Amino acid sequence: MLGIIPAAGAGSRIQPLAFSKELLPVGGRIDGTVERPRAVSEYLVERMLIGGADKICFVIGSGKSDILEYYSGGNIDSASVIFVVQPKPGGLCDALFRAAPIVRDDEPVLIGLPDTIWFPKEGLRALPDDQLSFLLFPVDEPQFFDAVVTDERGAVREIQVKQPDARSKWVWGAFKMPGHVFHALHHLWLERGRCDEYFGTLTNAWLARGGSAVGVRSGEAYVDVGTLNGYRQAIRLLEDMAARDANRSAGGSLEAVA
Repeated sequence: MLGIIPAAGAGSRIQPLAFSKELLPVGGRIDGTVERPRAVSEYLVERMLIGGADKICFVIGSGKSDILEYYSGGNIDSASVIFVVQPKPGGLCDALFRAAPIVRDDEPVLIGLPDTIWFPKEGLRALPDDQLSFLLFPVDEPQFFDAVVTDERGAVREIQVKQPDARSKWVWGAFKMPGHVFHALHHLWLERGRCDEYFGTLTNAWLARGGSAVGVRSGEAYVDVGTLNGYRQAIRLLEDMAARDANRSAGGSLEAVA
C-alpha cells in the first residue's frame, strides 16, 4: 500500500519559518530513551503506517530539501520512502498526480495532508480498499475546509470547497482509493485541462461522470496546523488526548487491582 504526502506547498499562512512547514515541531516523541521534538508531518506518516502503508511518497517542491534530509534514512520503520518533485506550485491535484508513475493499478493508495493532526490514529483502517473513500471529521467551521455532503448510506453527493454556506459539518481529512481509480482521476484531470486545483472539485466532476465515492464518519478530532491559531489548537488537542489516554490507563490499572 502506498501513502502519498503532498509536501510542496509554500506554507505562507504560517511563515516566516527557517524550514519547511511540514517540519514544524509539534509535541514530542520518545526516540529510544530520549524525548525529542516531533515534526508535524510525522503524525500523518504514523497514521499511514497504522493504516497499512508499506511505502511513503513525499511530493516536494524546490527549496524543500530539508524534508528529504529529515526522512533520508531510506525507510520509516518498515516502510520505504520515495521522493517526487513538483517543479512549481500547482495545487493539490497537480502535486498528487506527480506520483502517478509509481502507482500500480492493483495497489491501494492513501492520501493525507502533512500539516494536519487528527484522531483516531487508526482512522484510515475504516476506509474500504475498493473505491474512493474519505475519512470524515466533524468541525465547527466547515467553510474553511472541504465539506463533504453524503446521503444516509454514506455515498458522497458533493464536496463543497471552502464554501461559506456549507451544508455539512463533516470535512475530509484523508482519503483512500484503489490505484486504478487514482489513474482514472488523473486522466479526468488531464481531460479537464488540469483546471482543478482542489481535489474536491475534481471529485465533483468524477461523480458527475458516474463515478462513486463514500464518506466514512470515523474521525473524532481534526486540526489544520497551517496557521498560528491551528498550531495552538494542535498543542491543546495533543494535551487533551494524552490526558485521556492517561485516564484510561489509570482506570484499567484500578480495574486490574480490583
